Amino acid sequence: MIFRTASFQDLDATTLYALLKLRVDVFVVEQSCPYPELDGRDGEPGTRHLWYEVDRRPVAYLRMLEDAEPDGPVCRIGRVVTAPEARGDGLAGQLLTAALAAVGDRPAVLDAQSHLAKFYAKYGFAASGPEFLEDGIPHVPMRRG
Repeated sequence: MIFRTASFQDLDATTLYALLKLRVDVFVVEQSCPYPELDGRDGEPGTRHLWYEVDRRPVAYLRMLEDAEPDGPVCRIGRVVTAPEARGDGLAGQLLTAALAAVGDRPAVLDAQSHLAKFYAKYGFAASGPEFLEDGIPHVPMRRG
């Protein structure tokens, strides 16, 4: 198991394809949620991609974006995903820990699938608004810091 982090510009085509395939396989196919997974934000300045891979195949991933809010910049964590065969190994938590170490004292936000809110609470996130539906899946906005 190898941990990797990269900006969009540092990703080679094979790695980018594999990361996007993992996201689509889980978020679009497994969750039966046809939506534009490729949202145009992967290559934004300041975006970081973090993942674990086995034999050059990603098995867990998350994306960190720089977002602006009225009170200042925040880190938006999203696209947290683990391949079915790697679930239960704690990889999402390890990626979240690495992301939050990079964030430091800055605020971080995410939109958690509602059934995962307790998971994110273990990392200091708290609900910051009412539950909402995104692509038919209940989510809750969460904030840390």
